[in-house]
Amino acid sequence: MNAIEIAIKMEKDAINFYTEAAKKVKHPVGKKMFLTITEDEKRHLDMLSKIFKEIDITIKEVSPMKNIKTVFESLKNEMMQRIEATKDELEAFKIAMHMEKEGVEFYKNAGSEAKAEKEKSLFERLIKEEEQHYDIFANTYFFLSDTGNWFMWEEHSIVDGGTPWA
Repeated sequence: MNAIEIAIKMEKDAINFYTEAAKKVKHPVGKKMFLTITEDEKRHLDMLSKIFKEIDITIKEVSPMKNIKTVFESLKNEMMQRIEATKDELEAFKIAMHMEKEGVEFYKNAGSEAKAEKEKSLFERLIKEEEQHYDIFANTYFFLSDTGNWFMWEEHSIVDGGTPWA
């Protein structure tokens, strides 16, 4: 199996896991988070499949962080309530973080060994997106596990009167 075939398998595995996790997570923020990142993974799978079939692709600049910001904004009222996540939900986010970290490492290795420039470019793009996915999952994990402190750190302007960090 070459790097593209392994990457395709990894993306399929991520899609399956995130789809199942979205069904099981009770909190709407977590559910929407998994569904949003599933769409990113489907896009990754499509790009990798086209490269595998030697179809020319155009790599578009996409920002998973921008998409997630809209998720948080759309669920702001629900997020304001203190929530308690179940251990299963938190475990799903830990697994997701691990999967994204493994993906980053795989894509770094694959990119360093890739011969074709389009493959190298794709792997570099996937590294950036998977790193953002990791950050999104880590932030969500922190939010779900300790909502009060999450608001303190993430929404510091509410607490400190809107001044930048001193």
